[in-house]
Amino acid sequence: MSIFDGILGRRKVKLTDPATTHVDTSTWSGKATSPDAVLQLATAWACVRLNSRTMGSLPLKLHDAKTGEVENGHPLYAILHDSPNADQTAMEFWEGMFACLNLRGNAYAEKVFSGQTLIALNAMNPDATSVYRASDGSRRYRYNDPTTGSHDWGEDKVFHLRGFGAGGLMGLSPIGYGRQTLGTALAADEVAGRTFGDGLHVSGFAEDMPGAKTTHKQREELVELFDKFSGSRRAGKVMPLPPGFSFKALGMNPEDAQLLQTRGFHVEEICRWFGTFPILIGHASQGQTMWGTGVESINLAWLTLYLGPELERVEQAIEKQLMSPAERSRFYVEHNVDALLRADSAGRAAIMSVQAQNGLKTRNELRKKENDPPLPGGDILTVQSNLVPLEMLGKLPPSQTPDGFGTMPRKPKPEPAPENGK
Repeated sequence: MSIFDGILGRRKVKLTDPATTHVDTSTWSGKATSPDAVLQLATAWACVRLNSRTMGSLPLKLHDAKTGEVENGHPLYAILHDSPNADQTAMEFWEGMFACLNLRGNAYAEKVFSGQTLIALNAMNPDATSVYRASDGSRRYRYNDPTTGSHDWGEDKVFHLRGFGAGGLMGLSPIGYGRQTLGTALAADEVAGRTFGDGLHVSGFAEDMPGAKTTHKQREELVELFDKFSGSRRAGKVMPLPPGFSFKALGMNPEDAQLLQTRGFHVEEICRWFGTFPILIGHASQGQTMWGTGVESINLAWLTLYLGPELERVEQAIEKQLMSPAERSRFYVEHNVDALLRADSAGRAAIMSVQAQNGLKTRNELRKKENDPPLPGGDILTVQSNLVPLEMLGKLPPSQTPDGFGTMPRKPKPEPAPENGK
């Protein structure tokens, strides 16, 4: 299936046919690449966990479009930030939605209303959901719920997050298009496991000693004896050979078979499919350090190149699908990424000092970020006043300045007019 079938393929399919992003599931390695199988790869598990957990932990808030202030009195705020439904916290819900995006390219949630007010978002199983275009051009969803049965819902009933794609009805499945890489990695893991399971000896042969004449029955008994001493639990034991035989093993160690290099290369390949830098999941390439400013730069690049667009995708989907046109003109949603950009204590203090001294933020705003209580007089914007003529420095005490800070001079008061014209 082409990625453009969702856009250009309408001449080939009916409008009522279910949409799909399932590509050819066959792999050259012969390994199935279902989500459950892929998550058994340590690299895939680490990438999906890192992406979904990081994005799910970022606070998602509703803001007033004019003032930028948080609008926590709106019903949508509690759904996005606190608890989307009766069973999940916001962290659990968004973590699951991002995990579905990473694995399947799509995530769904049922909209629950009380009258015209949205009161909950219930996560839906993407494997039990199919999307199709109705005859009137609207997008509809067939969902087979194990509890409530089958449903056929319109766009007003389903919140749909679509991953990377070409604008079709559904996002593209990373594990579907990356099946060859993932299948090869699964096959390499199986080879390594079976190799170690067989005690690192994959084969060998027994030969008659010079002058010895063995029978067919003796050879069968020898094969049975080999089975008793094979396997990782019996590695290191000495196997006695019957008279007349000598054994020559064909050994294969992981280095010779390049299993270690192959599996290390698959770490980097899988990270490419999930948009994660290998060092962020504990894999340092040759010559790359695990510490220092280099890792900090990588973390910033990951936030800019991967997390940023994904978060923007979710924010736009929320505004389009969960807010009315009138609400979209008054409010907007945004993830707070300050936690990911949080510097060390020295760097954080330097940033706050610059912000306070240049009138960018008040001292109470900065204290709030550190979870400190506000102080009296801390809601005033201040600036440094050292750029004044030298002869004016120190001539006015701080109490005479308009805000009580700094030493900015004030114009002298005019002399009073003389009385009776004198």
